[in-house]
Amino acid sequence: MSSLRELVTSTFESKFGERPSHVVYSPGRVNLIGDHTDYNDGFVLPMVIDRAVWIALRPTTDEQVRIHSLDYEETAGFDLIHFQYESKHWLEYVKGVAHALQQAGYALHGWEGVMAGNVPRGAGLSSSAALELATARAFTAVSSLEWNATAMAKLAQKAENEWVGMNCGIMDQMVSAAGLLHHALFIDCRSLETELVPLPGGTAVVILDTNTRRGLVDSAYNERRQQCETAAAYFGVPALRDVSLAEFEARAEGLDPLIRQRARHVITENKRVLTAVQAMRHSDARLLGQLMNASHASLRDDYEVSSHELNEIAAIAQAQSGCLGARMTGAGFGGCAVALVAAGAVEVFAQKASTAYEAATNITPHIYIS
Repeated sequence: MSSLRELVTSTFESKFGERPSHVVYSPGRVNLIGDHTDYNDGFVLPMVIDRAVWIALRPTTDEQVRIHSLDYEETAGFDLIHFQYESKHWLEYVKGVAHALQQAGYALHGWEGVMAGNVPRGAGLSSSAALELATARAFTAVSSLEWNATAMAKLAQKAENEWVGMNCGIMDQMVSAAGLLHHALFIDCRSLETELVPLPGGTAVVILDTNTRRGLVDSAYNERRQQCETAAAYFGVPALRDVSLAEFEARAEGLDPLIRQRARHVITENKRVLTAVQAMRHSDARLLGQLMNASHASLRDDYEVSSHELNEIAAIAQAQSGCLGARMTGAGFGGCAVALVAAGAVEVFAQKASTAYEAATNITPHIYIS
């Protein structure tokens, strides 16, 4: 990550003739277990990764925000007094955060800066939340605002929900705001209480990018959320988080079969997350891996948000020596899988998994050891 910091800093100096007054960043994340539970007030267990969005910036004397994106090779901006949603463009995430902060009563100052990131876009590694929280960091820095991780995560989520139009839960923004390297962040998505949980000793997390992409706003994500709300209404509770596995099994026959599948995933996934936290507290890597395998099967069969490529790469990973467990991660329909691998087997695992996946799909994967 330091190379990106140096890149945005040196580019800023070349562009503006002085050093930036602030350099901020926010990381991407991978979710170890607990997908599609966050918007059901459930439990999730993500961790930050060593890829991030960086911004070098300085305050301005006007109400303008101007950003040069090295990734998109363009400069874009807007006026903090009068701005509106215009089109699907990276700047809308910045504008959305500004709008959410202003709606919450924060007085914002203008700034100009240089931005770059290395979180793969569309891979399920939360590039959008990294951009949102880096933007929030930038605004708090130049506007002399106190950094409150939970408050900023909620406002960034609001920006994505209401400005960008992606009805996501709180997980991505929360871990990007409050995560710590080498730990997972156990999040109760109702209370927003968090707990840092260390990775089991002697293990590494490997991210397996299928090199396939999805556009969430146009995908079945919002449909799944509606199906979960239908199931919660059937059980007479605010969210599926409030339904125990025993109650589900006793009453599930009354649900439409498709709604039943969706609810079963969420309810069993919440239970898996809670068990995974206990496994990590006791450094039980084997149990954690078994729970990851079960999670993938549930996402594939009950929630139906996997894909051919995700299923291939998860199965290939699970079959490798030294792999304790693997699953698709993120919202699905493409993107990445995540594997828990014995530390001593990581290099061989990555090589064999890559070769086997390319042979099966004719697609070259990207593999990141985190």
